[in-house]
Amino acid sequence: MESSLRKNKSFITLMTAQAISGLGDWLSIIAIITLVGLKWEATPMQMALIILSLALPMALLGPITGTLADRMERKSLMVFSDVVRGVLILLLTLATNVWMVYGCLFLVGMFSSVFIPAKNGKLKELVPDEHIKAAMSISSTIDSSTKIIGPLVSGILVTLIGTYNVFYLDSATFFLSAVLIFILPKALKNSDVSAGEEKKDAPSFKEDIKLGLAFIKKSNFLLYGLFLLGVSLLILQLSDSQFIILLRQLTDVSPNLLGYLVTSAGAGMLLTGIYLSKKTDYNAFVYMCAGVLGIGLGFGTMGILTYYDLSLSMLWVPILGFQAGAAAGLVFIPFQAATQEKTPVHMTGRVFGVVNSITTTATIIGPLAGGVLATFIGIIPSFIVTGSLLIILFIVSITVRKKVVEEETDVTESQSRTQGATPL
Repeated sequence: MESSLRKNKSFITLMTAQAISGLGDWLSIIAIITLVGLKWEATPMQMALIILSLALPMALLGPITGTLADRMERKSLMVFSDVVRGVLILLLTLATNVWMVYGCLFLVGMFSSVFIPAKNGKLKELVPDEHIKAAMSISSTIDSSTKIIGPLVSGILVTLIGTYNVFYLDSATFFLSAVLIFILPKALKNSDVSAGEEKKDAPSFKEDIKLGLAFIKKSNFLLYGLFLLGVSLLILQLSDSQFIILLRQLTDVSPNLLGYLVTSAGAGMLLTGIYLSKKTDYNAFVYMCAGVLGIGLGFGTMGILTYYDLSLSMLWVPILGFQAGAAAGLVFIPFQAATQEKTPVHMTGRVFGVVNSITTTATIIGPLAGGVLATFIGIIPSFIVTGSLLIILFIVSITVRKKVVEEETDVTESQSRTQGATPL
């Protein structure tokens, strides 16, 4: 299977573009935080609005941009999105106040919300159904890798070449990604029966969005799996934003401990991605349930050990971070892969637009909810409570497993060989 994907030049090109673009995303974020937070001495609220201005359009526009990705040629959308984002990053070099930064980031987030469902739809076009799980695992592994490498490289580059030069470099990554995507083949016209019928009936844009939501609702796996994904990500973000507060409770805390925690969590997710790219004959929902349990045990244990102020934190904190990261990979990657597998190519934009909207919403609400929860009940109890909630969610999920994994046979059959793939 891996051999087949390695021979798929279009898939390799798409993944290369994703890696370059993803690395660029992290380069710009660290540079912006450095510019606004250190040089402009922004207030905590202004720093919060930096992240919000980037995430808000992705949360609000997901279903709309996902539908757009199904109605238009995906390759063209991706190239246009990359070029526009490259120009917007260049404009950041001209920014003189935080409001200009907010505006640029809002537009970057808006065009990112176009790129993501278009990329997932293009992946479906280029990869046969029997290889889609491995392909999505590789795609998720690339995402995890850029999250580990990006901040490290960005910090070094900001120090060596300065903030504005990092913006120039980041802009170049988007333009390079656009060039790579430009050489990808277009989808064959009229290769999907459903897409053809859709064109014939000419539904409105609003009806297209409803069609995507209806497709998710009629699938037990997509509906409950999306709920499981959203809740898990919400609790992850809720706790992630408070890790530094939790670690401050330890007597022997090291200034580098948070960095080790983040790196180990990223390494855990990366390892899960590599494992799942090799083993694709798995039950996605069972893996998701195991992932929820793993995250819950990791967070809960971290809260308990912090309460007892256990020594050797440089050892057990990264270990628990690695476990939580690996478990998170078991939630995210199987869901993404199974969703690709179950969704016809002409529906991928709409479905992943909804998925992206829900996950982005969780990343916005999570940190705010984490701050409120830690304020009211304390930082250590908040970790124990969130860990316990995930364990309860695991128990509930296992009890409804049989109902969730039962998919309609007609839905499964309609997927078979519906890619609008071009010859490789």
